[in-house]
Amino acid sequence: MAIRSVPRARVLVPVGLLVAAGAVAAALQGQSGGVESRPLLSVVADTTSSAPPVVTPATPVAPAVTPTATAPTATAATTTAAPDTSTGAAVAALHSAVDRAEGAVSVAVTDLETGQSLSYGGPGHDFATASIVKLDILAALLLRTQDLGSTPTAAQRALATTMIENSDNDSATGLWDEIGADPGLDAANARFGLTATKAGQDGYWGLTSTTADDQLRLLRQVFTDDSLLSTTSRSYIHELLDQVEDDQRWGVGAAASDGGFEVKNGWLPRDSDGLWVINSIGRVERDGHELLIAVVSDGNPTDTDGMDLVESVARAAAEALPGNR
Repeated sequence: MAIRSVPRARVLVPVGLLVAAGAVAAALQGQSGGVESRPLLSVVADTTSSAPPVVTPATPVAPAVTPTATAPTATAATTTAAPDTSTGAAVAALHSAVDRAEGAVSVAVTDLETGQSLSYGGPGHDFATASIVKLDILAALLLRTQDLGSTPTAAQRALATTMIENSDNDSATGLWDEIGADPGLDAANARFGLTATKAGQDGYWGLTSTTADDQLRLLRQVFTDDSLLSTTSRSYIHELLDQVEDDQRWGVGAAASDGGFEVKNGWLPRDSDGLWVINSIGRVERDGHELLIAVVSDGNPTDTDGMDLVESVARAAAEALPGNR
């Protein structure tokens, strides 16, 4: 039976005790815990560098009126210019938040009103998605149904509801199969413009590798008109994200100033050392602006440590983004 959720408080998981192959396969997807046999990726974060976060100046983006079969221009995470570190407290706070990481952490954020974007931390590091890939799976499903000129079936919609709102793993596995498993996700992501995301193999969708910049590109597909997804498809995703169960509403929403946000989180302990992957992606409302934020991390000693890290980095990145100080 799938575990539906994890409370905000730390959950103790007997990492390394799941030895049956079936139990391992079910646990690896990053819902309430589990183990996996691959070694943890390098836990050396960009925490010793004095380099400032990289900011993309605002540039106009022409929205796509109709979906096409080509990937949109990935402007959200392009890095071209560094901010003036003399601006002081906000950038220093972001440095401090990233420096707290005992493993690796990376953040990408964009302001949909001003077009300003920021990307910082974890250069060259691939992060396991855990359950944030469930948003990607749903986007791939909706793109596939659009290609067929249809809409999701009642059964697919039922799986999508529990997959997003409750982070149910069995539902995710069902839709993973519907989209054609890892080749299907990779094909959809190529069209979405996700250049650094690789689908997990052998059914281990929670081990899909990604970056914060790529997750920001996915969020643009979900929350902007510059998307291959239709307005109807995007509205459907928004509805599900807005109803994520209460004990999963931690993460990037901490950057919201008035409580308005939609979020999908992922969490997974690694079998090799018991350290935690903790990720959060979503849209937040802050001081009259709409921000898209993706924070990915690994090497966290506990799930609570990772959640606190993700929230502090999300808040600091939102504050450091030009126009949000």
